[in-house]
Amino acid sequence: MKPITTEKAVMMIESQNILTFECDKRKTKGDMKKEVEEMFKVKVEKIRSLIRNNKKYFYIKLKKDFLAIDVATKLGLM
Repeated sequence: MKPITTEKAVMMIESQNILTFECDKRKTKGDMKKEVEEMFKVKVEKIRSLIRNNKKYFYIKLKKDFLAIDVATKLGLM
């Protein structure tokens, strides 16, 4: 699981409370939800996935009680 640090991903963290990760293609939404909730002690509201160029990306929207910018700071993105 690798966090994405593009300009668009950082804007999504700030404006929409969404984290973006690149993962193994075999991971499911359920696997990602469980892993993110356990690793960062947050609650996930919604997960969207995208497969492009043989890579799988997950867009993870956190519940309003939890701020994505706090998680990004823990990861060293901000």
